[in-house]
Amino acid sequence: MNIALIAHDAKKELMVQFCIAYCGILSRHTILATGTTGKLVAEATGLDIVRFLSGDQGGAQQIASRIGCEEIDMVLLFRDARKGDTEPDETNIMRLCDVHNIPIATNIATAEMLIHGLERGDLDWRDIIHTN
Repeated sequence: MNIALIAHDAKKELMVQFCIAYCGILSRHTILATGTTGKLVAEATGLDIVRFLSGDQGGAQQIASRIGCEEIDMVLLFRDARKGDTEPDETNIMRLCDVHNIPIATNIATAEMLIHGLERGDLDWRDIIHTN
């Protein structure tokens, strides 16, 4: 499964801690991330991460394009809701996830539920969609 990681500056440390905690599960999948988030997670966990540009330099758009091409299976987007308005790239990512039935977590509680579902094998929804 291809899992994309994106985190606002205020949430990068939370993303790192999340990935440390679930490194065993994440290591069995392909991890893609925006530049700085990917660098921090890779340094802390040793995970092999496909890194794109930093989010503000187009990395979020690179991930969005892969969601549109159905090359991403899950998105963990830790955003700072206190920051105010959702940025256009994030709105686009959330919209594309809805259009393509890609599970997305915008906070740690939802991310943990997705990761536990992934570990149990509950997230093979593409097989269900394509067989019905």
